[in-house]
Amino acid sequence: MKELARYLVDNIVIDFDGAITMDQVRQFLRDEDSRESRALLSKLIDDRGVSDLMVTVADCLKDHIRSGINEDVVRDQLQMYSES
Repeated sequence: MKELARYLVDNIVIDFDGAITMDQVRQFLRDEDSRESRALLSKLIDDRGVSDLMVTVADCLKDHIRSGINEDVVRDQLQMYSES
């Protein structure tokens, strides 16, 4: 049972329910006028959308399953994405 549980945790897929558009992201980031939000918006414009962001963040969040996923963890992942 332990090996099965470990395997399932190691191979879990994280996805986001619902679709988010570039316009929605712009609105969220516009309300928070920070260096980080401007950097993320710039990265998304360079990437021509949010698809790569969603896949990358979901994949990176897998590393935090055992310790927990919360808003701070997601915010850190968004910042790391914008700096990549």
